[in-house]
Amino acid sequence: MKQALAPNRTTILKDNISWHYPFPGANTTPWQMEATILALKNAGYADVTCVQNKTVVTNAFKGEDLNNYVPLFRKYDIPVLYNFKESDMKWVEYRPKATMHVLHRIFPDGIQIPDYFFGKNILHLPTVKCHIYTTTTGAMKNAFGGLLATKRHYTHSWIHRTLVDLLAIQKEIHSGIFAVMDGTTAGNGPGPRTMIPVVKDYMLASADQVAIDAVAAKMMGFDPMSLEFIRVAHEDKLGVGDPRDIEIVGDDPETVKRESWGFSVGDNGASMVGDLMWFGPMKRFQKIFFHTPLVNAFILGSEFYHDYYRWPLKDRRTFETWKTETTWGRLFAQYERGEGPSATPHATGTNGARTQAHAE
Repeated sequence: MKQALAPNRTTILKDNISWHYPFPGANTTPWQMEATILALKNAGYADVTCVQNKTVVTNAFKGEDLNNYVPLFRKYDIPVLYNFKESDMKWVEYRPKATMHVLHRIFPDGIQIPDYFFGKNILHLPTVKCHIYTTTTGAMKNAFGGLLATKRHYTHSWIHRTLVDLLAIQKEIHSGIFAVMDGTTAGNGPGPRTMIPVVKDYMLASADQVAIDAVAAKMMGFDPMSLEFIRVAHEDKLGVGDPRDIEIVGDDPETVKRESWGFSVGDNGASMVGDLMWFGPMKRFQKIFFHTPLVNAFILGSEFYHDYYRWPLKDRRTFETWKTETTWGRLFAQYERGEGPSATPHATGTNGARTQAHAE
């Protein structure tokens, strides 16, 4: 971490709120957040902030509250900024030095990114989970919400190469990049929200955003180099995506190398609509549906499906079962009650895996 993040620079914590409801595996966990804050402060990084974003299906204020981040921000004096509040940051045109794969065509009038991000460290806090559009999601996908504004849904048909472009931009604008990925409970199935939570007891960390995503993908049971965003980033030398070239260290690196959980993405209501509109026969009409006020019909549909159907009728029960029957769920309940992990610092054994790419 000290090698990756520049000293005496602001470090932005970019958490991952895939769903404002605290569904296991979907969001940055409070212990992931707290441990990262403590590690930064103990290493001398005194200037730490958090930047939140919103999406069509998530409410940032609700998400940071229900996932128990707010007490941590208060406890450790972490300012929280919102990339959708003009009082916190402004969106400015950025002209990348790197050759873009798709962003220059998706946004022909200019690529807009937040001015606050320039010259600062970024520390991503994703989770190990599947994704209906990218198969897996992790450190590279975590930049999506922070760097792109409300029109980021324009990129969905070209999502893989969008993530590669965003990583290239991050390497130009940030003074350092790092990621801490929570796999204590991983998400199997049609993520990043409606998944099957599976307790795995892992935490990953790396300065190489491609490598950490590749290791997580391999652990889930996917071939990392078959995933376009990992393969293209590897080919562009933005990181190392081939597991054969990634050094894994930690409590038991050989066990990590053998992990293959057999995860699969599958479908849900949202993915079936997305497959039709973003990648299927209706793709040619997406400007009519998504670049006009008609997009509001899809936003309302997504909100109804996730918040008024899935959560109350299905996913809340999954969350409550996880909270009472698993060690990590019980730890989450401690945070809900305002109790940190200090009372039970060794409540569960955790395998550590750090991905570090060899220079080839």
